[in-house]
Amino acid sequence: MKRCLIFIFALCAGFAGAAVSAAEHRLTEISVGYLLQWPTPALFAQNKKTFDGALGLAVNWVPFVSGNDMNAALAAGQLQIAYAQGHVPFLVGVTQGLELTMVGIAVGYHDNDNCIVRDDAGITRDNAAELQGKKVALRIGSVSHYRLLRVLAHLGVDESLVEIVGTADGTASATALQHGDVVMACASGGALRAISTLGKPLMTGAEQAQIGLKLFDTVTVPNVFLDEHPEIVQAFMDVVEASNKHWKKNPEPMRAAIARAAQMDPDSVKRTLDGFTFPTAMDQKTDDWLGALVPAYSKDLADFFVAYGKLEKALDSYDRFVTTRFLR
Repeated sequence: MKRCLIFIFALCAGFAGAAVSAAEHRLTEISVGYLLQWPTPALFAQNKKTFDGALGLAVNWVPFVSGNDMNAALAAGQLQIAYAQGHVPFLVGVTQGLELTMVGIAVGYHDNDNCIVRDDAGITRDNAAELQGKKVALRIGSVSHYRLLRVLAHLGVDESLVEIVGTADGTASATALQHGDVVMACASGGALRAISTLGKPLMTGAEQAQIGLKLFDTVTVPNVFLDEHPEIVQAFMDVVEASNKHWKKNPEPMRAAIARAAQMDPDSVKRTLDGFTFPTAMDQKTDDWLGALVPAYSKDLADFFVAYGKLEKALDSYDRFVTTRFLR
């Protein structure tokens, strides 16, 4: 009996100590990484401090210029959440050993990367086999390269008969098309926009998305933070979802605040947002997104990067790095 009472006392003391420790370590703030010049409805909530109220703590928004920089900050414990981290930086990070989880899709931008065929070449998706024997400019081992190979396979074109001209970057690929050195060039962002008036893609971004070639940014959380504070992650994702719904119903009143948070002028924000999509939480849970496609797509893309020397190795599976538990 005496030993039992001593044990109970020690157990209660342990609980009390744990409660004090928990109170001492209760979070009062977190840091969330986001991309400058990348407008989304969530930035409206950022500007209005909606996240602070919903999470019950101060949310410090830290600007970044790339998803790779976010990886470094996540690895150093400087970020608790990375909002709108690119899929490829996330993929590279977890492949190289970072313990991260993709908890949602921040934004889709399917028309931000594509291959343009010169109008004077007379080649469309209906006669895509005419590309065989022709020159195509792109950066070897890039996402543009991966997407082209998938498109060619979908359209029944023998990729081995298409002459790939390797370039340093998308700008160089665009220049090759502008000079008439190639019949098609693959690029993204500004380089793609620069050549969009010269021709058309074999398949639009929306058409490519339908065959699984999606371009998107993620909401990324370190596993340690996810395990210790799932309620904060849930609250964050709930605000993101509410912001996206608000945007879909009534976008105009949100534009000015989004522009301020993204540090962009209103016209640029409008043009950029016109090319973005924000899948709902319910959509993200389906097999077309996190439910099945994204883990499988990540594996296929990682294998491609290995084949072209961009990654040393790929993981056997990426399933454990993706979850739908915070989508509701």
